[in-house]
Amino acid sequence: MERYTEKFIRYLEIEKNYSRHTVLNYKLDLESFTEFLGSTAIENVDYLILRKYLAVMKEKRLGTASILRKLSTLRSFFKFLTREGYLKNNPIVSISSPKKEKHLPSFLTEEEASRLMDSALSKDERGLRDRAILELFYSTGIRISELVGLDQDDLDFIGGIAKVKGKGKKERIVPVGDTAIAAIRGYLDKRKKRSEAIFLNKNGRRITDRGVRDIVEKYLGLASIRQGVSPHTLRHSFATHLLNRGADLRSVQELLGHANLSTTQIYTHLTTERLKTVYDKAHPRA
Repeated sequence: MERYTEKFIRYLEIEKNYSRHTVLNYKLDLESFTEFLGSTAIENVDYLILRKYLAVMKEKRLGTASILRKLSTLRSFFKFLTREGYLKNNPIVSISSPKKEKHLPSFLTEEEASRLMDSALSKDERGLRDRAILELFYSTGIRISELVGLDQDDLDFIGGIAKVKGKGKKERIVPVGDTAIAAIRGYLDKRKKRSEAIFLNKNGRRITDRGVRDIVEKYLGLASIRQGVSPHTLRHSFATHLLNRGADLRSVQELLGHANLSTTQIYTHLTTERLKTVYDKAHPRA
């Protein structure tokens, strides 16, 4: 199993050009499956063994999303092994996936988003950095990993656009609002340490995903934003507010860097819920 896993991981890294984070998730999923197999050879894996693995995951009370991801990893893995001739038959083709639970993503109201931005009041270097991070998140809807990876050369201060490296190392161009541009410029002007990275931690190195999460969570608390809100909520808020103000779904898809429109369509449910709320409040016979 380890030999096949190594070949598959190399394929993901070299041929598919997947990011380190994505490859790590595949590796962890396959390690979990290897542990389950024990001494069972990969050539002996069949429908019944895979059904048992599915049952074990459910017994461990793994969420539907986690089970779907692990099954997706195995589908890719066995497809690779079959295509490369390591296996004669693909044992997972007859395994059906559990239905994905539909959860509407949480988002801030426009008033809450404004309050969050204004909660970063300090004018020292760290305070200006934090304000710039919050403004950039809400202005662009980029992911945390995309924000962390931004270099100064990726940002056009005059044109108000940023070049973002998204999932699968795909690049896209996103507009950046004037307020976010001003906040970033203010931080960089105040910063003492020279670096190609836009955002640095207290040690003068590129800030990490964890560091950004801590910053956002800190200001969510200072702004007294309700519980159950995460840093990713700013991305949801960005998309929802655009749609509420008339942006079309295709444009929002491009801005978010979604490969499929179906991924973006979850936000239409949010706007539908808002319309229903307005209707219930306003219609005399609702």
